[in-house]
This record gives sequence, structure tokens and C-alpha cells, in this order.
Amino acid sequence: MAATLRRLAPLLLLVVAGWVGVQLLQSFSSDRIAREMAASAKAGDIMMISSETCAYCKQARAWFTQHQVVFGECFIERDPACAAAYRALQAPGTPTLVVRGQRQVGFSPERVMQALRRS
Repeated sequence: MAATLRRLAPLLLLVVAGWVGVQLLQSFSSDRIAREMAASAKAGDIMMISSETCAYCKQARAWFTQHQVVFGECFIERDPACAAAYRALQAPGTPTLVVRGQRQVGFSPERVMQALRRS
């Protein structure tokens, strides 16, 4: 048993090192996207249509706030105009983002940044 563990140790070490490397790259990419988005998003560029019970909306809101990205938000349960906009977009769920006029269902910093770059 001990001999098997000694033979597998280098492989395990390699796997762990690879995982750490991927995590570092993802963190660097996320930080870069956050900085770029905070610098390029202006008031009115990003509108998030949310639901009060949506956990994904809470995560998106926290991400925008943590990275100081300007965004607007409305809640479909509180605001009839927000609920009407949600229905007009034929959105299947929340969060639904409108980024410079482009609908996005769900939150992905990468997709939001792509929309900001395109327009």
C-alpha cells in the first residue's frame, strides 16, 4: 500500500499543481474583466431585471457591487414597469440583463463585457 502511494504521489502533486494554476488564471481573468467593465460601463448601460427570491440575482448584484460596476436594477415583484419589461423581453428567468440594448439571460461577466465591447 505504501509503495503504491509513493508511486502515485508525483501524479497527485501534478494534478494539484495544475488545478492551482487553473484557479490562478481564472482569478486573473476575472479581475481583468472586472477592471475593464468598471472602466467602460456607464449609467444606463447595464440593467438587471431581478426577482426578490433569485439567488443568482443576489450573486450578480454582489459581483457588480464588489467590482464597482455601475448598473441599474429593478424587481419584477415590486415594479409594474419592470414586470412589463420582463414580459416584453420574453425572458425565461432572472436575472435578465439588458446590456446596451442586448438581452442576456443569466449572469456571466464575460458575456456582459463582450456586449459592452460590441456596442
